[in-house]
Amino acid sequence: MTAAAPPAVAFDGRFARELSELAIPWQAEEAPEPHLLVLNEPLAAELGLDPDYLREGDGVRFLIGNLVPGGATPVAQAYAGHQFGWLAPRLGDGRALLLGEITDAEGNLRDVHLKGSGRTPFARGGDGLAVVGPMLREYIVSEAMHAMGIPTTRSLAVVATGRPVRRDTMLPGAVLTRVASSHLRVGTFQYARATGDLSLLRRLADHAITRHFPGAAEAEHPILCCSSRS
Repeated sequence: MTAAAPPAVAFDGRFARELSELAIPWQAEEAPEPHLLVLNEPLAAELGLDPDYLREGDGVRFLIGNLVPGGATPVAQAYAGHQFGWLAPRLGDGRALLLGEITDAEGNLRDVHLKGSGRTPFARGGDGLAVVGPMLREYIVSEAMHAMGIPTTRSLAVVATGRPVRRDTMLPGAVLTRVASSHLRVGTFQYARATGDLSLLRRLADHAITRHFPGAAEAEHPILCCSSRS
């Protein structure tokens, strides 16, 4: 794992820094033969990333977390959630990483997030990997939803890893690089509340307000103000 920055782009590790109790520092698995399958050039431009850089060598390694930008702190995020019909109080990112945050061309903070980047401490029995077909489908579906005006994660790229992944048969592995206004979930608050640490819960709420409802910060009751807007 090497650390470097894409040209002229500054990354941050704000979630990892402000909410360390909800983040486990982790690294993406090294891909043996990564090669780019699809790149969302308009989205790359929104983020201030050079598409030519992302298409080759170090840029492809950056897209899958094998070249960590300076300032970034890749973490697996902790949260609660339902899986297979049951509540998992400690679900978390089993095969995903928050690479870091980046400020886009309009001054908005955006998460750069990886899916299929390998096992994390939340993986339980899974291999933490993903395969080409589902990652391409997610790329297409998320961009279609965006085009229809439905808020969702965006897809920046799909990179084949060169690693075979066992499902019903052996399939080619891939990593999806996606972008969102944040990866805070209802389950993030459920997890924080279940710890019994009210200080953590307050800091999480403050983080969410700063990130998504900055105008509410000066209200008498910022959390109630946000609730009325959501």
